[in-house]
Amino acid sequence: MTQASASGRTTTVPMTHRQILEALSGLLLGMFVAILSSTVVTNALPRIITELHGGQSAYTWVVTSALLATTATTPIWGKLADLTNKKMLVQLALLIYVLGSVLAGLSQSTGQLIACRVLQGIGAGGLTALAQVVMATMIAPRERGRYSGYLGAVMAVATIGGPLVGGLIVDTSWLGWRWCFYVGVPFALAALVVLQRTLHLPVVRRPVRVDWLGATLITAAVSTLLIWVTFAGDRFAWFSVPTLVMVLGALLLGTLAVVVEFRAAEPVIPPRLFRSRTITLATVASIAVGVGMFGVSIFLGQYFQISRGQSPTVAGLMTLPLILGLLVSSTVVGQVISRTGRWKRYLVAGSALLTVGFALMGTLRADTSLVLLGVYMTLIGVGLGLTMQNLVLVVQNAVDPHELGAASSLVVFFRTLGGAIGVSALGALLSHRVDGYLTDGLTRLGAPAGSTGDGGLPDVRALPGPIRAVVESAYGHGAADVFLTAAPFALIALIAVCFLREEPLRLHNAMPSEPDPSEPQPRRLPGGEPVAAPAAVTVGRANAPTVTPTKLPAPSAGAPR
Repeated sequence: MTQASASGRTTTVPMTHRQILEALSGLLLGMFVAILSSTVVTNALPRIITELHGGQSAYTWVVTSALLATTATTPIWGKLADLTNKKMLVQLALLIYVLGSVLAGLSQSTGQLIACRVLQGIGAGGLTALAQVVMATMIAPRERGRYSGYLGAVMAVATIGGPLVGGLIVDTSWLGWRWCFYVGVPFALAALVVLQRTLHLPVVRRPVRVDWLGATLITAAVSTLLIWVTFAGDRFAWFSVPTLVMVLGALLLGTLAVVVEFRAAEPVIPPRLFRSRTITLATVASIAVGVGMFGVSIFLGQYFQISRGQSPTVAGLMTLPLILGLLVSSTVVGQVISRTGRWKRYLVAGSALLTVGFALMGTLRADTSLVLLGVYMTLIGVGLGLTMQNLVLVVQNAVDPHELGAASSLVVFFRTLGGAIGVSALGALLSHRVDGYLTDGLTRLGAPAGSTGDGGLPDVRALPGPIRAVVESAYGHGAADVFLTAAPFALIALIAVCFLREEPLRLHNAMPSEPDPSEPQPRRLPGGEPVAAPAAVTVGRANAPTVTPTKLPAPSAGAPR
């Protein structure tokens, strides 16, 4: 662990495997809570939106609102982690999450639910960003792969358990969907207690000067863009005056944010980070991966429940190939990267598998073989397991330790931004395509346009046989269009990672410009024997260390002087 001594020196104190696992236990529990908050509602959303009398737009925004809040606050959490107490920030994020979860369970309308999901998203943003930062603080990049595998395993368990728990809750009459939001509260409270007992980090405080103006402009620009993507083609035409106003507004706000970030003393997203080719390409890949990652997890549950007529519980079980692929690949490859230090081949392979998986899912229909569907989902799961955590690792390896918070949150920010835009855009596309397929199918049947219900998500179990077949076909074909649209984004990620330059993972957490204190290069005597290690090494912020010289032993008789 990197620590600052009273004299201002920077030293590296390695932690044992057991110490690291103890310190990570509460952190991983908090990460589990953050992921659970999104996955637990995946299979429950159709039932929730139906009972609250919402439509496809509300379905999308229940997810997007949390992603938007996570996106906007992630860089702020990361910047605060560089400036103040990381442990306190994790606990604060957990408390915000608990408050948002309790209020979400009390919601009486889709509007209230969306507002509470924003609060949940703020807490989840802190947990997601800070987990990466704390891990990077304690563990050297070369060893971080194996622990990133543990993080990937926790993500997989939360992703597996979330939909299953959510499905069981909504299928249990004496519980109801509100418990989907309450179920994460005990885990969050447990994480608070465990963190207090096990997580002990050095606190290096600097004057806190968070760029609130930049954060506000970034949030406003992203929000305007997401609102336009969601409402265009539904509330107003894609090419219309509202579109022109919102797009120009988003561009103006984004431009102002860039100007403010260049001038800010402590920018939320430091522009200098993008001078690094590695960070720029990893950011592009993260956006592309986020578009597909969040889209596939959100719309698969809807496909299984509406197109296949399954219950929320069974819909969760049907996503197991996707989750098992993610679990196995992230755990195994994390261990391999720690042993070999090689990472590029896995990023390339993962992006390629994502591209192929999304393209194959583009052939999806309501009657597609479940075996084929399982193969397609496995390809996507393995691809996600090979890319998500490794993109963060690559960026962390490319920056100085004092910028770990900003750099780690940068990757998570753009991945979540891609996911939020992807969910909004793909949700709007799904709604548009389903409407078209429904109209065509009902016209062939000679049925009226309102035969599927009141405009919200249909309950296929209550529909007559012929109309039910039209609805299942429409949602199946619409889901295929969504996945086919996500395939080019995975291809962009593949191109980006192909241009990454593979740099060896550091064996320490010292500054890249400093020598590796764990790998000293000893001077040698004329006989070839190494000189004893220097008595003291002071590593500071200078370009080279100051070494207290060690007196050499006198040469033996006859030896060259």
